[in-house]
Amino acid sequence: MKQFKIGGVPEHFNLPWYLTLKNKEYHEVDINLRWTDYYGGTGQMCKALREGEIDMAVILTEGIIRDIINGNPSKIVQVFVKSPLIWGIHTAKNSDYKSISDLKGTKAAISRYGSGSHLMAYVNAEKQGWDTEKDLDFEVIKNLEGALNGLPEGKGDYFMWEKFTTKPYVDNGPFNIVGECPTPWPCFVIAVRNEVLENDPDAVSKILDIINATTEEFKEIPCIDQMISNRYDQNIEDVQEWLSLTEWSQEQLSEAEVTRVQKKLKQLQLIESEKPINDILG
Repeated sequence: MKQFKIGGVPEHFNLPWYLTLKNKEYHEVDINLRWTDYYGGTGQMCKALREGEIDMAVILTEGIIRDIINGNPSKIVQVFVKSPLIWGIHTAKNSDYKSISDLKGTKAAISRYGSGSHLMAYVNAEKQGWDTEKDLDFEVIKNLEGALNGLPEGKGDYFMWEKFTTKPYVDNGPFNIVGECPTPWPCFVIAVRNEVLENDPDAVSKILDIINATTEEFKEIPCIDQMISNRYDQNIEDVQEWLSLTEWSQEQLSEAEVTRVQKKLKQLQLIESEKPINDILG
């Protein structure tokens, strides 16, 4: 049986992986796929791919493209979620900041440099017409838990994270939400280390076939909204809204989308130069 390790964030987007693993569907094609939760998000997973700690990752599009350009020996094999990620912009409940405009020139709490929370702070700043050199500053807080503890203590002034994941902490916890910033591209892709793509392309294809069969029918699973609500401690109404906004994909990222992400990263001075499409798509 072939051994594969995959990583992703412990969020509702990845429930299809949990279901296929629970049903031992990969065992049926002679693959032992093991999942690791990465609470630190994209930056932590990029590091894990580079170090061979995992073979595959379900990862933010802009984060992995930037890291591949910067030397990560991996490629994108397909889109996982084609709808945008809706980043909530959060402040502490005890904060004086009540709108996005209040945050100009303040400090963004980020999980790590190169993470989605870091890159999207630039996208939001540009959207607001801020000077990305003068009006952005950062404080590393590692993960969502770090922000939940740190923001009320003044470690960073605002924190960007997927808004449905943080909704319980807005309703009953230490966060306010002052705005949203959707990604201008499909949010999650599946990336695989080049070594694995070269040595085990058939196994990668089998894994993709299984997960794609599940995501195609995911919204039709009986009581899926209740399952998500229970598993992720979400209000059923929030889950239903999230399901209505979220679209999974079984296709590769288009060349036009790769170009759009690269041009935006370059414009924001997050990469020095663009790479050929073949260096990014597998």
